[in-house]
Amino acid sequence: MTANAEQTTRGLSSLAKSEGDNCLLQNNSLSEQVAQEKALVDSFINLYQELNKDNLHLLGQVYSDDIEFSDPLHHVSGLLALTNYFANLYQNVASIDFDIHQVIHQQGAATLKWTMVFSHSKLNAGEDITVEGVSILGLDSKIYQHQDFFDLGTMLYEHIPLLGGLVKLVKAKASK
Repeated sequence: MTANAEQTTRGLSSLAKSEGDNCLLQNNSLSEQVAQEKALVDSFINLYQELNKDNLHLLGQVYSDDIEFSDPLHHVSGLLALTNYFANLYQNVASIDFDIHQVIHQQGAATLKWTMVFSHSKLNAGEDITVEGVSILGLDSKIYQHQDFFDLGTMLYEHIPLLGGLVKLVKAKASK
């Protein structure tokens, strides 16, 4: 082999090793990101297992200061607005439990399927109400976006006197 060919071979080998090292670094970095996001989702789930009107200050552990939160009732921007929104929601809640059935995590996002069971002094005579839902989370170092999807009729309208009967009637007719 000529000196020029040997140099080219060494150069290509060095380049291939360098590219391989870069791929390993990117894979390690991606693995670390995925692990951090999984830990954040786990913290989110644990927080919601304990969340109540007396510990809403813990929301800052998982949500960014500029969180964008939306559900069928409201859209709020910012951690303070979210904390105030939850404080208002939890005001008459006697109990609330979340059962997370499924978590789908992909880089930068997570989707959670859940069942919420709650009792509210002004709804359903204070008896338990069960609502199925899905949350979609935008992930970075903290959660910067949270969008909830659930049947507002099941959660609220069906349990308001007079209106509840009408909502149930409409749902029954629509399902035929």
